Amino acid sequence: MVYQSKSEILCDFVHSLQLRDIPDEVIQVAKYCMIDTLGVSAYGSKFPWSKTILKYATAYGTGGNSQVIGIPNLKLHAPQAALINGAFAHAFEQDSLRKPGAGVHPGATLLPPALAMAQELHSNGATLLKSFIAACEIMFRIGAASKHSSEKLGFHAPGLTGVFGASIASGLILGLNPSQLSNALGIAGSFSSGLLAFTKSNRGAEVKRLHLGKACESGIQASKLAFEGFEGPETILEGKFGFLQTFCSESDPDLLTKGLGSEWETLKICLKTYPCHITAHPLIYSLSQMMNKFSFKSEDISTCHLTVPEKIMSHHDIREPKDIKQAQYSVPFCLAIAMEYDALNPNIFVDAIVNDKRVKENCRKITMHSYDDQVKRSSWTSNIKITLKDGRTISNESDYFVGSPENPVSLNQLKDRFNNHTQHCKNDNTELWFQAFLGIENLSSLNQLPEFA
Repeated sequence: MVYQSKSEILCDFVHSLQLRDIPDEVIQVAKYCMIDTLGVSAYGSKFPWSKTILKYATAYGTGGNSQVIGIPNLKLHAPQAALINGAFAHAFEQDSLRKPGAGVHPGATLLPPALAMAQELHSNGATLLKSFIAACEIMFRIGAASKHSSEKLGFHAPGLTGVFGASIASGLILGLNPSQLSNALGIAGSFSSGLLAFTKSNRGAEVKRLHLGKACESGIQASKLAFEGFEGPETILEGKFGFLQTFCSESDPDLLTKGLGSEWETLKICLKTYPCHITAHPLIYSLSQMMNKFSFKSEDISTCHLTVPEKIMSHHDIREPKDIKQAQYSVPFCLAIAMEYDALNPNIFVDAIVNDKRVKENCRKITMHSYDDQVKRSSWTSNIKITLKDGRTISNESDYFVGSPENPVSLNQLKDRFNNHTQHCKNDNTELWFQAFLGIENLSSLNQLPEFA
């Protein structure tokens, strides 16, 4: 029997996968994720750091067929369109991810390269949908096999894993065969990149937004090189000096192929509720529920104590953020914002909030320590305990919120979120995109869609 690497097994699977093989519930989760990504990308196009990356992409990419979400009268070649749309999607901490967390962001690293390549090749919607789901099945398994340990070493995990997903998403639209897809993964492994230095620095947090866009661009580069016959190591995932050995402090290679075809990783997609790092979401949701139920405001809070996973202590305890980009990565600071303002409103998260006196006072009320027992919990599980000035003490432990797999958004909630993110767009085409992606498998060509701006 001929030995097959994990990469080859995965690529055989996604190459033979047909849309009719995929359960309806998986297809719906994928569609909702893609629609949400379009909305957050349009919203992300507004920011100065997005416009800086756009200038670069425009300088080298004009003349193609691929649209830039949120920007009128502009089409780029696929690699640059994927770069900028990926950066837009991750521009403001609102893009989707996996639960349990595994350092993978499907919306920001799979849709941009798949959409750009589909528009370049005039592909149909069914091909786009299948490519998105297939790439998600591979990328999520890579993230799971990493045991989310890359960030313990200082890497920004979605920048590492995203390029693998992007290479499969674009490679399937290119029509790569299993061997070429495996080569694309092998090439993509040399493009994994992204460091967490911005979390401990005085400036430069906007580089985080670039990591996922770069993964999208590099994924297309990897798939195009494989298409032209360029080779990459087939043992890139589990082999000696491969991804799991080199970028991870812990790993489980068996998870790369576990449940392939029977356990759908796509069902683990999680849509964000608030414009901040995911580790703050359960706490903000718990706080909002408590404030509504027990009728108190920020000024009524005497103390707030959090019991959290160790990673929040080591990576997300930033008490004096320098700007909103760093603030969005800080769990206590985001919770302090939510004590004072509606955290559902992304327009609240601006640089001025960093110096808001009431928010800073709220932040000083918050203390934290990590769980000290060995009980198995989700990596997002956190406990919030609030003591009010009237003597009441209330607490809640949770790892979910609206948008998590066990509490998914409804179609109406998805539409409201999409409309809020696209209200600045200057034409009525966003509704056409929303409806088109609800039935994306019926679209004969992605190029039929008008500009999204």
